[in-house]
Amino acid sequence: MPAGSVRLQSIKKLGQDNHSYEVSGEGNVPFHLVGGRSLLVRFLLLIQSKFAAQFRFSTCKDVAMMVVGSLCAVLHGSAQPLMLLVFGLLTDTFIEYDIELNELSDDRKECVNNTIQWKRNYTMFMPLGNRSCGLLDIEHEMTMFAFYYVGIGASVFLLGYLQISMWVTAAARQIQLIRKMYFSKVMRMEIGWFDCTSVGELNTRMSDDINKINDAIADQVAIFVQRFTTFVCGFCVGFVKGWKLTLVIVAVSPLIGVGAGLMALFVAKLTGMELQAYATAGAVADEVLSSIRTVAAFGGEQKEVDRYDKNLISAQRWGIRKGMIMGFFTGYMWLIIFLCYALAFWYGSTLVIDTEEYTPGTLLQVFFGVLIAAMNLGQASPCLEAFAAGRGAATIIFETIDREPEIDCLSEAGYKLDRVKGDIEFHNVTFYYPSRPEVKILDQLTVAVKSGETTAFVGPSGAGKSSAIQLIQRFYDPKEGMVTLDGHDIRGLNIQWLRSLIGIVEQEPVLFATTIAENIRYGRPGVRMGRTTISIAHRLSTIKNADIIVGFEHGRAVERGKHNELLERKGVYFTLVTLQSQGDKALNEKARESKLCILSNSIRLNLSRAGSYRASLRASIRQRSRSQLSNLIPESSVPIAGDLGPRAYSVSHEDKYKVLEEEEEELVEPAPVARILKYNLPEWPYMLFGSLGAAVNGGVNPVYSLLFSQILATFAVTDPEAQRREINGICVFFVIVGVISFFTQMLQGYAFAKSGELLTRRLRRIGFKAMLGQEIGWFDDHRNSPGALTTRLATDASQVQGATGSQIGMIVNSLTNIGVALIMSFYFSWKLTLLILCFLPFIALSGGFQAKMLTGFAKQDKQAMESAGQVSGEALNNIRTIAGLGMERSFVEKYEAHLDSPYQAALKKANVYGACYGFAQCVIFLTNGASFRFGGYLVEQEGLHFSLVFRVISAIVTSGTALGRASSYTPDYAKAKISAARFFQLLDRVPPISVYSNRGEKWDNFQGNLEFVDCKFTYPTRPDIQVLNGLNVSVRPGQTLAFVGSSGCGKSTSVQLLERFYDPDHGKVLIDGHESTRVSVPFLRSKIGIVSQEPVLFDCSIADNIKYGDNLREISMNEVISAAKKAQLHDFVMSLPEKYDTNVGSQGSQLSRGQKQRIAIARAIIRDPKILLLDEATSALDTESEKTVQEALDKAREGRTCIVIAHRLSTIQNSDIIAVMSRGFVIEKGSHDQLMALKGAYYKLVTTGAPIS
Repeated sequence: MPAGSVRLQSIKKLGQDNHSYEVSGEGNVPFHLVGGRSLLVRFLLLIQSKFAAQFRFSTCKDVAMMVVGSLCAVLHGSAQPLMLLVFGLLTDTFIEYDIELNELSDDRKECVNNTIQWKRNYTMFMPLGNRSCGLLDIEHEMTMFAFYYVGIGASVFLLGYLQISMWVTAAARQIQLIRKMYFSKVMRMEIGWFDCTSVGELNTRMSDDINKINDAIADQVAIFVQRFTTFVCGFCVGFVKGWKLTLVIVAVSPLIGVGAGLMALFVAKLTGMELQAYATAGAVADEVLSSIRTVAAFGGEQKEVDRYDKNLISAQRWGIRKGMIMGFFTGYMWLIIFLCYALAFWYGSTLVIDTEEYTPGTLLQVFFGVLIAAMNLGQASPCLEAFAAGRGAATIIFETIDREPEIDCLSEAGYKLDRVKGDIEFHNVTFYYPSRPEVKILDQLTVAVKSGETTAFVGPSGAGKSSAIQLIQRFYDPKEGMVTLDGHDIRGLNIQWLRSLIGIVEQEPVLFATTIAENIRYGRPGVRMGRTTISIAHRLSTIKNADIIVGFEHGRAVERGKHNELLERKGVYFTLVTLQSQGDKALNEKARESKLCILSNSIRLNLSRAGSYRASLRASIRQRSRSQLSNLIPESSVPIAGDLGPRAYSVSHEDKYKVLEEEEEELVEPAPVARILKYNLPEWPYMLFGSLGAAVNGGVNPVYSLLFSQILATFAVTDPEAQRREINGICVFFVIVGVISFFTQMLQGYAFAKSGELLTRRLRRIGFKAMLGQEIGWFDDHRNSPGALTTRLATDASQVQGATGSQIGMIVNSLTNIGVALIMSFYFSWKLTLLILCFLPFIALSGGFQAKMLTGFAKQDKQAMESAGQVSGEALNNIRTIAGLGMERSFVEKYEAHLDSPYQAALKKANVYGACYGFAQCVIFLTNGASFRFGGYLVEQEGLHFSLVFRVISAIVTSGTALGRASSYTPDYAKAKISAARFFQLLDRVPPISVYSNRGEKWDNFQGNLEFVDCKFTYPTRPDIQVLNGLNVSVRPGQTLAFVGSSGCGKSTSVQLLERFYDPDHGKVLIDGHESTRVSVPFLRSKIGIVSQEPVLFDCSIADNIKYGDNLREISMNEVISAAKKAQLHDFVMSLPEKYDTNVGSQGSQLSRGQKQRIAIARAIIRDPKILLLDEATSALDTESEKTVQEALDKAREGRTCIVIAHRLSTIQNSDIIAVMSRGFVIEKGSHDQLMALKGAYYKLVTTGAPIS
């Protein structure tokens, strides 16, 4: 059987019980799309909670690179212990030379035949034994040791480069695959999964969480392997050179391991909680930014900022706790390490002085071996933090990747019928939404739709009409019963094939960010002829000629038949027709049928609304295409369809505008650190105490140098008692330093965690607030789409911590280390210090070059990931439309294409980072070689004590190590300055229409007198299309003005000018004689209420959505209930289990469109505005409630200025003024009777349905 073929064993038909398939292969479907798993992956799944599970998606090439990188890291890690062997011999050489000098400094002794002897006058003293002299040329010996250091340094450069570049490259390849797999798997999920999962949370996962996985599997692994190898090799040197002393240290070392393990455990748990809180906040931001027009219209900016901040507080709390845990365990480990040093040195000295088992060089080899091992273990602890954070993020990401969708839209499984008639049947179907299992939507539904016929589903909102259509599309599967196509259970059919048979024209057209031509290609040619057609209708005149009309009520099909048959039965359909006809008496029946007949071709699906960017462009597109379309569709609510079929409706910028915008985009210069710190100023007490702790911690390394050099000096003392006294004193100092380090590490960890988390929260909050404060035109820019803005919020604010927070601690630590070391070094030997300082610029140079290169990479990464974020955000926000059109693969491929740029940048970054890291590590060995060679010269030629050579070298080199360690944070620092620059760019932007400004005119006696004076307008993103072209119209207080006209003539645009979403390019809008551009924006919008054609609800309770109508005061439940009753909503709400506390879901996904519209109407009623804007407010309501809601709206209009945007002429007959618009200006205006008497455009529209021209 060929790959990819499907052998059908049994197709479930009526009366049959089983169906199954045997899939022989997945054909050309990519590995990551079909969920294939190798034995290696299966094994890794068993240890998913372990660190290795993060590498489960590595290829053979990745594994090879990681193995090579690890081997290089192991060899690199062994370099320092290898250096100890050289260091021990070098130390013994210096001590022997110093002892010889001390012996010969006695006037009673002399060197004879390379042996120290008493002079003749002092032969009566005790014999000196065979002490050699005159054999050591200290400069020659130091030259030999210097060559050893240079050789090791050259090897370290090569190994350091390879370990970093290999791991970073391998990580980039894996992250590329993880991003693709995660997005691909998300796009495969069934619609029910999206009902229970926030889109904003998914966007956050794709940015923050995957970045944390990247941090956990890239260079941090190589550095950890290097540090751990040094730790192991250090102990090996200890055991080989002195097992007794090493055993004493090993006996207490498990205490360090326990601390590291507990730290990793707690950090992983706290990181998971922190990520969850940030994901929730990200969901809020995505929802609000996607609904920015509604937020602006109801003045909800501050309320949304507070809602966003509420979730940030939770994340802040977890982040601070994580910092406390990190500080405590870091201090604990340093305390144990110092106590080990005290114990080890005290015991080791007895082996040198008392038993003489060790030479001083051997003792230092063992001692420094353990010291280096312990220090590297401590330095590896930041890697553990990254691993723990990555593991927490990976658990969440991989859970989604591993989840098998209940309805896999990309599966190749399933049968494809050779011939399709189009007979659709529901057999005792029971259904409820996964997110609301307690509410039964369909109850034993049984209905048949015959091939080639048009069947209309009618009934009240929430009766289950749209749910039935979604079952046909297999967005969901029935809980009981089955849906069949030509007698085959659709669950046995291939999903992509099934959906390719279905065309949709939804009530709320979704627009995709691509060209018009590309959007049209998403559709299928042909509309109705010879096809099975289902129409979900509220306007019953549209389905009068349907072959079969099915009446829905409470999830059941209660009656079916033709129009006349159902009227004779006088049931549900008769009631609906009777109610609706009362509202249409004044209109000519022929005109209405002509006007709306096209709608009967459509399957209306209630899909998620388009984003703000597409919505703002809709008017301009309608304007451009009006002249071509008006002859076909004069005033329909169907998007550009024609012969095209019901699958394509979107528009974006043309390519030339994209190019222009990219060329005009300014390069972002890195932000000054001083300004970043300014935003951290309120936390100055925490930063002050944290800096004090960091300064003390930074002084520890110079103290090392002082103590260790003093140790060496003791071994040149010939008096055993004097040696013992000095050694005991040094041990006491170790204990004191350990105790101090414990408290200062704890202080540093907590203080900077507190200041860093508070800064992150503050930046996210003010960044979100700044976004909501921009004018609507700013959101029309494709670069400011909800997905891109959410990604920017999630990454920029957190990356700014790279220049503040714990990074300040590292900087203070390093500066203190370097400062104290330099003062001490210059004091003891300024010549040697100057030589060593000559090497430090090379370390700084490597760090600076690395920073400059990574700044460029950070900018590229950011732009590319924002571009990918736009694609993912658009896909996830419009998932129902994408699923219906079968475009999942298209968006997966588009997303993957946008990932190529950051991937290529990451590969370049790997080589730069690796070279800089290797060079920085290499310089330390070269510095040691040159320093000891010059130190030998100073000892021999200038009489410098050898212990001061060690003191100066160890002080400067350890401070150089601190500088190198600080340079390892250069990537974070570079990213932080770029992120901060973008952040400040947003904060510094002054919107031309500011919702936060208190400036502007306000007046007490607000009347609602409105006048448009010669208004001309083009959308900022479409400057080539004139939307309004000299609009002149006025309405007095209490009057109703109705705009009618073809799509794209400027009706909705006029309303947006009144709300000051935009300002006119020419002319003015007057409110009570005040020019709108001079009126306070919050004041003006507080006087306006709106019911839009596309209701936008928020992911909260019904009560909260109604209260959103007035965000300036506290609204009681009595007011909410009263508004709901006026909107005919109360009875429906009371039928729900949680009543007014029922969550409406993301964008109201848990409600029908009619139910959402009634909530929107209640929201407008509760606002009690002076000006009421109705954009076809009753278009989505069923006939049963339309009349009563219309009466409520008519009552609400009393005493208010009202502007109605009408598509249905029956709703505007009683308007005081009817303004007929065409090409952006008013061609007729007057009352209904006046315009009918004129027999002009309005008369033509009413009587014949002809287009307005």
